[in-house]
Amino acid sequence: MRTSRLRQSRPARKLKKFLFMLGSRTPHSRWYGGYRIGQIVETLAQPFIPENLPVGFGRWMDERIVEYPWFFSRLPEGPGTLLDAGSVLNHHFIVSHPKLRQKKLTIMTLAPEPECHWNKGISYVYGDLRDTVFHDGLFDYVVSISTLEHVGLDNQRFHSLALEKGNQQSGSYLVAVGELARVLKPGGLCFISLPYGKRAVHDWMQLFDQPMIECLIHEFRPQCSRITYFRYLGDEGWKLSDAKAAADARYFDYEKDVPWEGHPAAAGAVACLELRK
Repeated sequence: MRTSRLRQSRPARKLKKFLFMLGSRTPHSRWYGGYRIGQIVETLAQPFIPENLPVGFGRWMDERIVEYPWFFSRLPEGPGTLLDAGSVLNHHFIVSHPKLRQKKLTIMTLAPEPECHWNKGISYVYGDLRDTVFHDGLFDYVVSISTLEHVGLDNQRFHSLALEKGNQQSGSYLVAVGELARVLKPGGLCFISLPYGKRAVHDWMQLFDQPMIECLIHEFRPQCSRITYFRYLGDEGWKLSDAKAAADARYFDYEKDVPWEGHPAAAGAVACLELRK
């Protein structure tokens, strides 16, 4: 059976890193996918301290290079029930992480995906995050990484079951937020990351600004919350930031946008929220 590209050996990752660095070093170019996976795997193997990110950390990389390690640095060890709302954890190199081994993982997304890890005991549920099938307080942990920005918009690039153009409901992400809060146990933790910066709505996603972040928190009504901001700074890579310093960040859509100097691979900044119910 052909080995999945997500199960690359260390030599294979080194080769793809070499080929990417030898080439144009352009996000979404031929060797970018392999380079990206290798960089994420290497980052997750080390302690993640946002305050001490080295110069050039995650250069040319999209926001997953900070979202994944942020999430795992905040997720407690040990057992528990965990909902992945959006299927961003559905990769071999992620579901194999030590912090997930004792947890009962449920992944919810719109439709089946090519990669599936049922043999690891992972449950898959398909549907709309605004109307889930889970009963109240089912999960100890809920995580939604770079997903809520797509809710209610035209996401046919991801799934044929997505809304068609003309039916966009950019404010309905708040309905999904209410569902995430409902299915979380009292005292449970919810981890949400979102592309952050200057407010913008594209066909298939939207960029969150500070008022939208505040609306999200108000809708969730947590006992306490913590927000960590990261911003991409060109040659300097990804850096710890704050709401004000990242407020003018832009999203780069590689299918439509004309590249600008030091542009990110996707989001120019992200807001990472830890909410305790």
